[in-house]
Amino acid sequence: MLVDFGQVSLWVSLASITFNPTFWNIAAQREYHTKWITKLCGNDPQRGCYAIAVTIFVLGLIRDMLFNHALAQQPQMALLDTALIKLVAACLVGSGMTLVLSSTYMLGITGTFLGDYFGILMDARVTGFPFNVLDNPMYVGSTLSFIGVSLWHARPAGLLVAAYVWLVYHVALQFEGPFTAMIYAKRSAEPTVSKRKKKL
Repeated sequence: MLVDFGQVSLWVSLASITFNPTFWNIAAQREYHTKWITKLCGNDPQRGCYAIAVTIFVLGLIRDMLFNHALAQQPQMALLDTALIKLVAACLVGSGMTLVLSSTYMLGITGTFLGDYFGILMDARVTGFPFNVLDNPMYVGSTLSFIGVSLWHARPAGLLVAAYVWLVYHVALQFEGPFTAMIYAKRSAEPTVSKRKKKL
């Protein structure tokens, strides 16, 4: 058996992976329309953005914890338990983390964590690394990390989860992309609106 679908931990992990982008898309779009997070944070959009940033970060930690717990309860595959595979796994995790961290550095906290929805807009599109290599480096980097961890522990179930992670991100982009484009299109149609670059 390569994947033990009877383990509740596997389904809990998948549920967490599904919940996170669903939550931040719904919360951020509601923020854009109603300013509910900003109002809860004393009508300070910067503070509101940092609040959702902390929330998303904590949810990510919980997701990773649940994934690792689920992985530990899944069968190992002997063919994956080799030094070469571990080397590949380490390279994947390293590459994934590089993409995620460099993206965060280039965008800043508000740029990374949905500042657009709070009215904190960038002056121009970021084109430096890693955005000159990939359109969505954070999502690619996260997926690579899931694959790398799964290979490191020689658990095929993790590869299945990693594929699901990419599917969830792909679906999330169908909502995030058009909505973000709408925000900037509206800003372009209102040139008098002040611009704030999303940086720490």
